[in-house]
Amino acid sequence: MACAAVMIPGLLRCSVGAIRIEAASLRLTLSTLRHLTLTSIMKSKRKTDHMERTASVLRREIVSAAKVCGAASESPSVKSLRLLVADQDFSFKAGQWVDFFIPGVSVVGGFSICSSPRLLEQERVIELAVKYTNHPPALWVHNTCTLDCEVAVRVGGEFFFDPQPADASRNLVLIAGGVGINPLLSILRHAADLLREQANKRNGYEIGTIKLFYSAKNTSELLFKKNILDLVNEFPEKIACSLHVTKQTTQINAELKPYITDFFSKQLENNHVPKEHICFEKWW
Repeated sequence: MACAAVMIPGLLRCSVGAIRIEAASLRLTLSTLRHLTLTSIMKSKRKTDHMERTASVLRREIVSAAKVCGAASESPSVKSLRLLVADQDFSFKAGQWVDFFIPGVSVVGGFSICSSPRLLEQERVIELAVKYTNHPPALWVHNTCTLDCEVAVRVGGEFFFDPQPADASRNLVLIAGGVGINPLLSILRHAADLLREQANKRNGYEIGTIKLFYSAKNTSELLFKKNILDLVNEFPEKIACSLHVTKQTTQINAELKPYITDFFSKQLENNHVPKEHICFEKWW
């Protein structure tokens, strides 16, 4: 996964684990999950994988069955999944990821959630976007996964955006490369939900301005660009984005041209953000 960073002064919170596991509802038993986890860590001695890289990261203890209820190609290399989550107590915070347990696949996947917590609350659905690689879980998503396939998921991650109503208003600067947009899109969608809630109820957390810097190889790999631009147009005074492509060989679509910039570094320098206000997560 490409490095994704977010500047959230005072709003990065530590996750708290739940104290329950709904194992009885899973086709993957607890012993199977333990086997998958141990196998994944053992294999990582040759090449680090998700379970080893995140071994010290807090996870919720709820492991929920989930069923694939939707799939789509987001780019030539990225496929998105919609998962219907069975456990009613399963929850996550914007920016977190899931351990992804696949029946018959010994390696445990790790994929960031790109949907907002509100979608889970309303429809019991989470969304993932997975880049094609030779990693067994990614191969399964791209080559084997079909509608109604069953998996199991567990939430983890200490990098998330979860402002409380009494928190002071802060401006956000979100920075993503490639498929690293996933956790930041979850944060952006959550922020949009909070803006709608504030407009309707005239209370709750007061969102500051949000600036998204997003880079990819070419415009076809700028994931969810329509959704991002829709949010920019819905909240023009609150949300802005700058897009960057590094290896574009075709003409850029007219709709995207106003948002394409050449260099991020100079724009970031102008923000003068203190180092202690920069929070980030990288998976390598």
